[in-house]
Amino acid sequence: MPRLKQVPRSEAPADIVKLYDMLFGDRDPVAEPGTETGTPGNWWTVFAGVPDVFRHAVAGFQLYRSPKRKIDPKLRELGQTRAGYLRGSQFVFSQHCKAMRSVGFGDAEVEAIPGWQTSDCFGPLERAVLAYTDALVLDGGRVADATFERLREGLGDEEILELTYITCTYELHATMCRALRLEYDDVDERIVEIPAPGESAALDVMRGVDEASDKS
Repeated sequence: MPRLKQVPRSEAPADIVKLYDMLFGDRDPVAEPGTETGTPGNWWTVFAGVPDVFRHAVAGFQLYRSPKRKIDPKLRELGQTRAGYLRGSQFVFSQHCKAMRSVGFGDAEVEAIPGWQTSDCFGPLERAVLAYTDALVLDGGRVADATFERLREGLGDEEILELTYITCTYELHATMCRALRLEYDDVDERIVEIPAPGESAALDVMRGVDEASDKS
């Protein structure tokens, strides 16, 4: 379950109910979750807890899909998908794998996203976008001059600004989905201690190794 409360249809403002209608039909998405695309849909019901934050986020979705955008949708999706992968968001990554296909990428390119550095699926500008995304997400915006100049060879200032803004926005969404356990990111932490068989015996062995090491 998400870590924050969900807003049922009966408690949502009218404009948010209209979006619930589009996504869930006449169901209450809290009592009967699930969208047509197979997601639980709890991103919407949790974000509805703060209506102006909900509206701001939805406006962001509309912004990146606007016909006013100059950035090529294929390059945009490369950034969004890679950002989801790097932040470890199953939800953002999975959704944008599908979006990559919708803008013309094939399965080979989608499958190459995790290891793009050693793939021959991408052209020079696509590789520059992926390298730039890595610098934005992994290095906190510390972009090498050589990477930025390679980006400039194929993109103008407005395109680079749009790409940067959209990619960073999806790093935000990926981070929030993990933190709040939304959608496909409602998973337990997998990095935990694994008990050894006969743990007390294993501790005795470790103590013996330590003692032998001290004597040597």
